[in-house]
Amino acid sequence: MTKLVYTFGNGQAEGRARDHDVLGGKGANLAEMCSLGLPVPPGFTIVADACSAYYTLGRRIDAGLKDEIRRGLETIEKATGRQFGAKDRPLLLSVRSGARISMPGMMDTVLNLGLNDETVQALGHDAGDARFAWDSYRRFIQMYADVVMGLDHEIFEEILEDQKARLGHELETELTASDWQHVVSLYKELIEEELGEEFPQDPEEQLWGAIGAVFASWMSARAVTYRQLHNIPGGWGTAVNVQAMVFGNLGNASATGVAFTRNPSTGERSLYGEFLVNAQGEDVVAGIRTPQSITEEGRINSGSDRPSLEKLMPEAFEELTRICTELEAHYRDMQDIEFTIERGKLWMLQTRSGKRSTKAAMKIAVDMVDEKLITEEQAVLRIEPSTLDQLLHPTIDPRVDRQVIGTGLPASPGAATGAIVFTAEEAVEADEEGRKVILLRVETSPEDIHGMHAAEGILTTRGGMTSHAAVVARGMGVPCVVGAGTMRIDIRNERLIGVGVTLKKGDIITIDGSAGQVLKGEVPMIQPELSGDFGRIMGWADRLRRMTVRTNADTPADARAARAFGAEGIGLCRTEHMFFEGERIHVMREMILAEDEKGRRAALDKLLPMQRVDFTGLFSVMHGLPVTIRLLDPPLHEFLPKTEEEVVDVAAAMGMEAAALRQRVDALHEFNPMLGHRGCRLAISHPEIVEMQARAIFEAAIAAAQETGAAVVPEIMVPLVGLRSELDYVKERIDAVAGEVMTEAGMKIDYLVGTMIELPRAALRAHKIAEAAEFFSFGTNDLTQTTFGMSRDDASAFIPTYQRKGIIEHDPFISLDFDGVGELISIAAERGRRTRNDMKLGICGEHGGDPASIHFCETIGLDYVSCSPFRVPIARLAAAQAVISNGQRR
Repeated sequence: MTKLVYTFGNGQAEGRARDHDVLGGKGANLAEMCSLGLPVPPGFTIVADACSAYYTLGRRIDAGLKDEIRRGLETIEKATGRQFGAKDRPLLLSVRSGARISMPGMMDTVLNLGLNDETVQALGHDAGDARFAWDSYRRFIQMYADVVMGLDHEIFEEILEDQKARLGHELETELTASDWQHVVSLYKELIEEELGEEFPQDPEEQLWGAIGAVFASWMSARAVTYRQLHNIPGGWGTAVNVQAMVFGNLGNASATGVAFTRNPSTGERSLYGEFLVNAQGEDVVAGIRTPQSITEEGRINSGSDRPSLEKLMPEAFEELTRICTELEAHYRDMQDIEFTIERGKLWMLQTRSGKRSTKAAMKIAVDMVDEKLITEEQAVLRIEPSTLDQLLHPTIDPRVDRQVIGTGLPASPGAATGAIVFTAEEAVEADEEGRKVILLRVETSPEDIHGMHAAEGILTTRGGMTSHAAVVARGMGVPCVVGAGTMRIDIRNERLIGVGVTLKKGDIITIDGSAGQVLKGEVPMIQPELSGDFGRIMGWADRLRRMTVRTNADTPADARAARAFGAEGIGLCRTEHMFFEGERIHVMREMILAEDEKGRRAALDKLLPMQRVDFTGLFSVMHGLPVTIRLLDPPLHEFLPKTEEEVVDVAAAMGMEAAALRQRVDALHEFNPMLGHRGCRLAISHPEIVEMQARAIFEAAIAAAQETGAAVVPEIMVPLVGLRSELDYVKERIDAVAGEVMTEAGMKIDYLVGTMIELPRAALRAHKIAEAAEFFSFGTNDLTQTTFGMSRDDASAFIPTYQRKGIIEHDPFISLDFDGVGELISIAAERGRRTRNDMKLGICGEHGGDPASIHFCETIGLDYVSCSPFRVPIARLAAAQAVISNGQRR
């Protein structure tokens, strides 16, 4: 029989850290800390597979699982000397989620479980503090009613605020036992009024409800969105951790907090974190009260006059520091730790690898190599490639004057400018319309996840560095300022009130997530320097990787940017982009509208010098590196006017009748141009276009070689080939032009002619096509379209539904479909090299910058990937990680 419940406590545990796939990250690390002899409240973990069984059974908990849970409860009772549901020394429980990859704030938690009208009296008597007992009971009712019964927690907050106002109190800590008892009665009345049922008094019923709610939260909208953003498979499920409660709200000698063993924003090697006296853990992460710094250094840096944990509870602080040091050395990574101090005794509630900014991740990895804690390979693996975007975006120019209208905590580094919006929905709408916005919230909640992802930056007026907004923003790489207490958000009137200014929705602000500042208006920004820790990590990555990384670039400016980011050539130059600029579109239209070949050649003669200049610029920037140029690919109608108004304007500019132009546009119209008269088909119909482009390429190669002194080896790529005979025909025209140009110049140049593999037939017949092609470049955008039979322009209408319903896990246009498209690539690579063993292979679709797709390319032995300029560093790092991972698997 499969074991479903693993216990831990009193220095013993049935699991270890290596069991995170079974126990989830939290459960595995609780077991590990327990085995290390650290003070961990006893408990048990329900395995993640039980989550899948819960859904299979129609959202019910199996009777066999219930029996195992009851046995797990007995071990907690034995370890604590308390009994669950007892009227004397009652055992209270925390019920928390624990996926194998941390999903902060995305799933549900229930604390103080086991309280009812009788056990609350026993708890108060046992603790000698009735106020504490009733405070815990109101917390439990509010949390359970929200998480399990579906009653919004804000309704309870309104009752509490009304009672505080009635009593003249500002802080919750000022309420007495009788005050809390009255609040509890109001809470219970509200539940009965809203739901038509009483709050459950049976502790076991409470337990089944809480465990079911944690399982159910795995499929909540916010959790599903988070998984999609972070590529976490829905089939993993979540484990559930049930532990004996320890209480940070048991008077002024008690506290709760969150600590990082290094600064998660900067990577600095010093203990960093926050705590609250007389509070429970949810108070810290929810941002309801302003927390205090753990260290005295942190208190001074934040300008706070409230005492640090170091000064307030020196013995507990000393033990916490020792444990943090031990855990970091044990895990060899920066740790994110949750703790509670109950009447002076320290308890460890969680440890996990801490989420950090990319800048901090770089520094921590490099420092740990220098400290001999990890190797260079391990350091390279520590950096998530997609997060490098955080380092490639602008920061505020330090030379400009700042009109600061508010200050808060620097929760997530980087700067962002945008229009003010006050809801997540408005942020998503703006993103879909291409507008940049800053999302303003008093405090964020997991329901805001979609808006946080859509916004350029996030600003909250409450919360600390470990609040929901701060943790999620850092993980996403979105600039964020939290706890901006000098500002006020007026939700009802959609206003932001700052220092000497009131702004409304749509007004522009800039936030500096590194300095914790809010600025009025748009502020000049500068590009970051990619050196220091970044340079060392990328240097190690470059030594480790096998594949080269090229860029997709159509202009010298793009090529220069890519080369600065470490690109080792151009893997795709889309020549059609060059024909849309300035006056060229008019000449292109002349060519398309010409009545015969003679007319087309006359127009192409005008385009030739323009193309030659384009290619010379690219070859000069990329001197000494390969440049792959794709011949004209799209159908000709794309260059013609679309609307009636455009037809009239273009006809007038070209001196022809609008009716004649309209007739030509209609004649070129195709029902499905993606599969129509384009690519090599266009080249075969109008070889004069190929001849002009080939001549421009070869003349530019000669000019650039003479200018730079570096030989240029152009790689000419013929698109949309499905038949070897198609490539033969086009290649014959290219070779003929090459001979003419070399004779005219009296200079020999080397060049390659290859093709894009973007049709399933081409992949299957690669061994024959390779007889003519000297390289293959996989056009994964079109190969995905033709393999699935779906348009990437239209698929966005149903792909999210497919993901939500579990039909597919990933959008195949973002991350390569390994089973279908990937198999075609594998077949083509193997068959192509069977014919031509030195054949150069690469990909140049959007997947060339996707880390998961890059891992696949390494696995099948491609020579290079090509991606957009700003994704070149991501590809370099992912290519190195792929080599390391493949080596580990071997």
